Amino acid sequence: MGHYFINDETLRSNIKETHIHIRNQEYTFYTDHGVFAKKGLDLGTHILLNTVLGESLHGDILDLGCGYGPIGISIKKEKADTNVDMVDINNRSLNLASKNASANGVAVSIFESDGYTNITKKYDYIISNPPIRVGKKILYELLFGAKEHLKPGGELWIVIHKDHGAKSTLKNLADEYQVEIKNKEKGFFIIRAVNN
Repeated sequence: MGHYFINDETLRSNIKETHIHIRNQEYTFYTDHGVFAKKGLDLGTHILLNTVLGESLHGDILDLGCGYGPIGISIKKEKADTNVDMVDINNRSLNLASKNASANGVAVSIFESDGYTNITKKYDYIISNPPIRVGKKILYELLFGAKEHLKPGGELWIVIHKDHGAKSTLKNLADEYQVEIKNKEKGFFIIRAVNN
């Protein structure tokens, strides 16, 4: 089975079109085998977006591990004056994200990066539904590595389920960030971690 956090060029492609409502907007997204939540928007990302889009987002935003693009695309659609970069290690995801940005009429920057390897600037926000299945070591590299790529006072926003270590992650993040639970819904924790 292919994992969405690697490149598996042998995986059969079967692109599907799906229509998703995020807040009051309808989006068209193309998904495929080998990307996260290929059947449509997963519940965790949906709750994350409903929460974060209620904030007055501004400036430079990084969608880390963008997959086929629902986070970055919906943020740009609702917050048109933001600058949104979207990165992933998975080439299939990046191609779909580009197709989806065009389908939804938004201008975003999409490029390949394994975590932060190709990130050269600092952001006001880094927003992610992080890849829990990569394991705790790599997951924490992504979460704590965000500090190097956030402006002073910049914010890391993540969604994590209680059954996947939300409480321990929250506790550990508090060692490096000012943390706050912004929402809890159906077992998912929406966490904001501010770069001190």
